[in-house]
Amino acid sequence: MHFGIWTPLPHTIRPEPRMDRALAEIKAVPNLAGARDGTFEHACDVVRRADELGFHTTLIAERYLGPDLSAWVLASALAMVTKRIELMVAVHPGMVSPQVVAKMASSLDRISGGRAALNIVNGWWMEEFELFSNGTWIGDSERYPRMGEYIAVIKGLWTDPDFNFDGAFYRAHVQAAMQGADGKVVMPDPGDVVAKPSQLPHPPIYAASRAPDGKALIAQYGDVWFAEYKPGFRNFETNIARMAADVAAMRELAASHGRKLRFAINPQIIVADSQDEAERQAEDAERNAVALDRMVNALGAGLVGTPEFVAERLRRYEEIGIDTMMTRFTPMIDGVEKFGREVIPLVNVEAAAKLKAV
Repeated sequence: MHFGIWTPLPHTIRPEPRMDRALAEIKAVPNLAGARDGTFEHACDVVRRADELGFHTTLIAERYLGPDLSAWVLASALAMVTKRIELMVAVHPGMVSPQVVAKMASSLDRISGGRAALNIVNGWWMEEFELFSNGTWIGDSERYPRMGEYIAVIKGLWTDPDFNFDGAFYRAHVQAAMQGADGKVVMPDPGDVVAKPSQLPHPPIYAASRAPDGKALIAQYGDVWFAEYKPGFRNFETNIARMAADVAAMRELAASHGRKLRFAINPQIIVADSQDEAERQAEDAERNAVALDRMVNALGAGLVGTPEFVAERLRRYEEIGIDTMMTRFTPMIDGVEKFGREVIPLVNVEAAAKLKAV
């Protein structure tokens, strides 16, 4: 089982005092006045501790509207304060070209020692696309074909030194880009300088989609698919049965392309010393949730209880083929500490020995 952690950003975690204070400082007059951004310090502390405790990956979400730091800038900074954890950057087709993403991801992969990954997110916020992509919002009939071309261009630039692509949305011609008007090559060894990552064959690509077209693209091009489930922490049995069927279907779809997928979910986890206390916290969170509280919806994974109870449910997820948990906690740093010390060793026996040195 692989364990991930959402890098804490204003839009990715439930309200907690440290993030609230950092946001208040950003909004204050005269702003930060040369001080370091508290949201950055929070992100570094959480991800650095997760790295020390044996978490495998961190998802660095991208939110263009609002106070969130740029995912690419933050990922580069996190690469300098961590040693082992994978740095998964979210990217939106239509915001940044796939050619630029391929170059940035390979750069991150090289400076981090082969720890870069991508999370492809088609996006849903029209106002964000209007401002940050020159109004290039398009409907589902075009978004999914564009997403397929987006991934194809990124992977092509990573793996093929003579890559050429002509699609409905993107064009990429490596050799042509390296030639002058007279046809002469103006740079040496043109193929390898475009987007050569450290990992082989390339950094992994994660993606989530409920739409049939999206699932088909992920089966064809992706490496890890995020399964979904319904809200409500007491819906565990119904949700895991549904996910088992979805995983089997996606595995079969990937096999039709001669490929294999890995599978993940995004749970909000509550670990407490007693089952009653954990369930009380979950009930309070669900009762007081505001509209579109996706973090509370993530309690539907049913990972609410004592360390032993949560570990047993994680083993059940592993049995149906889900091998990656992209976790969130409230507060984040406390949850990372408790989960890393009390739950991960119960699931991954080899992690127990490593923790003794932390």
